[in-house]
Amino acid sequence: MTADQQMAAEIKAATAETPEAEARLSKSRVWAILLPLIGTAVLLAAWALIKYINDWNAFILPSPIDVVETIIDEWDLLLSNTWVTIFETVVGFLLAIVIGVPIGIALAYWWVFDRMFSPILFGFNAIPKIAIAPLLVIWMGFGVLPKIVMAVLLCFFPIVLSMAAGIKSTPEELRELVRSLEASSVQAFLKVRLPAALPHLFVGLKLAISLAVIGAVIGEFVGATEGLGYLIVVSGGTADTSLAFAALVFLAVISIILYYLLVALENWLVSWDQETG
Repeated sequence: MTADQQMAAEIKAATAETPEAEARLSKSRVWAILLPLIGTAVLLAAWALIKYINDWNAFILPSPIDVVETIIDEWDLLLSNTWVTIFETVVGFLLAIVIGVPIGIALAYWWVFDRMFSPILFGFNAIPKIAIAPLLVIWMGFGVLPKIVMAVLLCFFPIVLSMAAGIKSTPEELRELVRSLEASSVQAFLKVRLPAALPHLFVGLKLAISLAVIGAVIGEFVGATEGLGYLIVVSGGTADTSLAFAALVFLAVISIILYYLLVALENWLVSWDQETG
């Protein structure tokens, strides 16, 4: 064995996880799956108990079994409308990233831009977006476009703030290192400031994805012919409470799946932050 091979073997042995560490990791993964399932079971039991204590009929509060039966019976209807809401949510979320990230970078880099537009952004964010939804329908009609725009409006602000905060929070020692190496502004941004901002950005993205779902549903409430929000409105008009709850379950599942897809992307792109954290 050469010296390089021996060194590599020693490094591998030093960094290898011990059986005790592997057992702890396996146990934590099991609990990561079990605890949400236990929490869901507790929630369903509380739901059924509240219905039983108050002796409410299905018109007021359907039981979990009623909702499951509705999901089975109306699966095709729910699924077709789910894809519409997913499309509106994902497109709105991606557009918010495309628009919000450059604005966040500009706010962090140029104080003039920050002073000019930060008050406007904060003021616009304070406007209840539900008040804008009817105007979007008037301007854009009843198609998917106003729903996408509503999703953008709701999730835009957290992305801008998290991006700006991430750029501004670059450690001073890294800035000094870049200056000492005489790196260009582009090199400093791509190699240091952008990677350092990613943990902050993902905080905003994980908050924004749920807001994007809410924005799409708000748009569907005001004016739509399809989507889970439209199903909820229609089920309210026909007193089909079980269908409304089934649509809410699908919305919750959408939000959970999209959130954990972002978590997986974060673990892949920002694994260095978790290793050093």
